[in-house]
Amino acid sequence: MFSFSHSFFAMGGDCTVHLCTASKSEFDGLAEAAEAEVVRIEKRYSRYRTDSELSRINAAAAQGQSIRVDEETGGLIEFAKACFIKSGGAFDITSGILRKAWDFSLPRPPDPASIDPLLPLIGLDKVTLSDGNIHFSQPGQELDFGGLGKEFAADRAAEVCAGLGARNGFIDLAGDIRVIGPQPDGSPWKVGIRHPRAHALVIADVALTTGALATSGDYERYFEFEGRRYCHILDPRTGWPAHGLSSVTVISDRCLVAGALSTIAMLKGRDGSHWLARLGVRHIVVTEEGECRGTEPVEFRRYN
Repeated sequence: MFSFSHSFFAMGGDCTVHLCTASKSEFDGLAEAAEAEVVRIEKRYSRYRTDSELSRINAAAAQGQSIRVDEETGGLIEFAKACFIKSGGAFDITSGILRKAWDFSLPRPPDPASIDPLLPLIGLDKVTLSDGNIHFSQPGQELDFGGLGKEFAADRAAEVCAGLGARNGFIDLAGDIRVIGPQPDGSPWKVGIRHPRAHALVIADVALTTGALATSGDYERYFEFEGRRYCHILDPRTGWPAHGLSSVTVISDRCLVAGALSTIAMLKGRDGSHWLARLGVRHIVVTEEGECRGTEPVEFRRYN
């Protein structure tokens, strides 16, 4: 078996397919299929494309109408609804509309008067899904799969590769990782978790032979104003950024699940680690003060 990697750019980040196969030609076919699946999902659920399925849905949402969706889209919405309920409304795919108030290229928070009118348009409980039809009871709403798309794509790319015969490797979409199987000798892949404030430091090495890992943090898009950090993870219940934690890494069976749980934990702030512990979920949390908590052993080392 030989180890090969293929890198490409999609969903706003650097992506990698890493597989062990008997030949380069076998790997090339698998990598091409994996990339094609990621690109398919990006095109389908991008809010930036007028021809995407998401744009078609949001055109109906703007009018408070109903629209029929296929099984794949319906499944994602059902998953989002389950997360909405489990999180007490913290995970909400109708909250993307808050970007109308928040511009993270500017070094200051918006006027609360620009946030308040958006809050009545937020609420996945105002959206119903029945027999393949979505109905929006509140005109002006919209869906945003930004908190689901990349993780779903990682799972699907891994499933496509496994379906084509891949047994050893992983998919890495900008840090959202889905493992297909262990290294050829049965040993695990080791994923280094970087410190959210000192990126040259790794705080833990997570060993995976199967399953997935995802990290949410306040360091990807943010600005600092009057001594406070404002990150892009916005609480749909208040319209304001999450605070209390710097990063949350979750290890689960699917990347979709890991990504949703890490985002919810960020929104729960200082209670995030306790919430994940009550669920029995493997995780690593770093507080704003740099304290590390969770189920995984923490051992600082220099990244190289």
